[in-house]
Amino acid sequence: MTTNTPLSRLAYAPTVASSPIKPILRKPTASVLGTRSRADDSDGADEEEHPMKRQKKTVVFNENLNMVREINGKSFEDAKREVRQALEGKARGDEQDYDNLKDLFAPSNRNSSPDEDEEDPRHQELLGYVVALTGYVPMLGRSCTGLVRSVLRCSWLDRDENFAKAYIQLLAALSSVQASFFAEILRMMVEKFLETKSSSVVPGFPPVDLETRKKRLHVGIKYLLDLFPAGSKMIIKLVTSKFPYTDEPKAVHMSYIDHLLRLKTSRPDLERDIMELILAQLVKLDVEMTLDLENDEDDTTRAVMRSIQTDAKDDQEDDESDDESVMSDDDDLPEETKRVIKIKNKLETLDAIMDLVFSIYDPIFEKPDSDEAVACFENLLSDFKNVILPHLKSRHTQYLLFKFAMKSDQLMEMFLGLLLTVAFSSTEAPVIKQAAAAYLASFTARGARVQSHTVQLIVSCLLDYIDYYRETHRHCRGPDVRRYSLYYASFQGLLYIFCFRWRDLLDQGALPDNVDWDDPASFLGQDLPWMPDLKKRMHANIASKLNPLKCCSPVIVEEFAQLAHHLGLMYIYPQIEKNKSIHLSQFYTGSYAQGGALRDTGFEFDNEKWTHLEACFPFDPFQLPIARRWLDLENNYVTWSPISVLRKPGGEATDEDEEEEDSDEEGSEEESEMGEEELEDREELFEEDTATDDERAD
Repeated sequence: MTTNTPLSRLAYAPTVASSPIKPILRKPTASVLGTRSRADDSDGADEEEHPMKRQKKTVVFNENLNMVREINGKSFEDAKREVRQALEGKARGDEQDYDNLKDLFAPSNRNSSPDEDEEDPRHQELLGYVVALTGYVPMLGRSCTGLVRSVLRCSWLDRDENFAKAYIQLLAALSSVQASFFAEILRMMVEKFLETKSSSVVPGFPPVDLETRKKRLHVGIKYLLDLFPAGSKMIIKLVTSKFPYTDEPKAVHMSYIDHLLRLKTSRPDLERDIMELILAQLVKLDVEMTLDLENDEDDTTRAVMRSIQTDAKDDQEDDESDDESVMSDDDDLPEETKRVIKIKNKLETLDAIMDLVFSIYDPIFEKPDSDEAVACFENLLSDFKNVILPHLKSRHTQYLLFKFAMKSDQLMEMFLGLLLTVAFSSTEAPVIKQAAAAYLASFTARGARVQSHTVQLIVSCLLDYIDYYRETHRHCRGPDVRRYSLYYASFQGLLYIFCFRWRDLLDQGALPDNVDWDDPASFLGQDLPWMPDLKKRMHANIASKLNPLKCCSPVIVEEFAQLAHHLGLMYIYPQIEKNKSIHLSQFYTGSYAQGGALRDTGFEFDNEKWTHLEACFPFDPFQLPIARRWLDLENNYVTWSPISVLRKPGGEATDEDEEEEDSDEEGSEEESEMGEEELEDREELFEEDTATDDERAD
């Protein structure tokens, strides 16, 4: 008889002859297996109901395996007889032979000397008992759970190919008997995903490298899932639950993801689930990193960034021994240093995973308008909506969408279309719509390949929404960031887009002749042709009861006020000054004021920062030093470039400004009007503050 899915089709090394098998049954003389042990016996344990129980399938296995033919026939028959009698004795309540059989599969004693292990006959006998037990698997019931678990602890990956082949057949036979056995087998296999180095050498067998162990493991997984397709859902649940914690070393994460990618290759039907899992864990790590950096002092953040940038420049990678040596010395380090090391390790893990994920997707988008690329981007959009979008604190994972959306107009339109649909949907949760509005504004502002007509289209959509919202809430009592969050998010998005892309909001065909497109300072003092009704509609919203300037981030409002004034769009400083006398807490409708009563004071609102809109824009500068190589930021990303003469309201440059301009002659041409150090400080002030100022949990 043959198996339904013969394992013999798989490429394995030639078989080798095994020594005669010695009996495990009781004899008057002492047994070579030693005394019985109940340490791991959990016979009769209850198992939870499993989907495999509903799958009725007959699996027939071939006993005429290559390795069986080279075992002495009498010895093999003895092994079969001993296994059968041990199982029959277990059924009668006589467990001594059964326990000896369990001990046979247990890992060898770690405390024994190498010479003793070499002479231990069970290392050479085990193959025969694996094949023999395969034939008697139907005799294993719930009472034999201890034997099954002993079998699963066997060091099967560290032996030869011959043994691995027979062992996989045994696993398949066990899986066909009980669903609970199948679940335990898959759990054992997935737990090996966490191993980052080869186990101890099994005496009597040559050392097995890590790559060979991985190949054997995934041959077994593929074989089992081919026999039992219902296991696909089970293994996805297992790999999700066993995914390394965020504080695990980088080597553990990378090894685990490597196993997931091997699983994806062998089981294409699991590709979507696996990639979504990787992205979900990446977002989790990304958000945790963002919160860690926000909660730390600025000095700690700078120390972490300097450390990883130095490592990237030196092109050094910490191996496992380095990690262990650092961790072993942690007890002697100051708390602040420990904190820096911990955050740095997380950043390196995040960087390595991002770099790997970019390398997976990049070949697909070499032809960005191909059917394969479009289908892949649709999957990325689905993962973005389900996994990334709900976490506005993510700082890096979303750059997967940014990178590939820049590849073609079609992909860009797909991304912008999704953001617009979600932002103004009537069925999405408010927090999701607010996040989509932030993504929409950030992508439009930062995407260098977003054309002027697209920028104006996005701005028109945002203007249409805030105008509609203003009209439907004309009788509101006053500004309330909690109640009208999407309105303020949309208005703040307009301010943010203006700060980065104000030139794209001009009618380029009607520009004065003396304006140089590449020289922002040449636009100052000119009568600029703005897109239709931009000034009128913005002013109408600023003057409304909703008072968006009061609720938006002060950093963004100040930057917009400065640019809008000097570019002749509008002068809003009187409104900003007026807002200083307005306390948002009096308009806030909280749990205490369900009936609409004013709440002038309260513990939660003694600081006005708590009532400002969170200023978080997802495409703030990418900080990972290794993964950034995929982004082509010079051509795809709009950096913050303030006009140097706009130091304060009124536009008059100070003596310090003139000195800074003189010192810039040694700097880059693009930043010639401002010293590189000052420009970095200004960019850090605007960009980092917009990502952290007034940030509060929803």
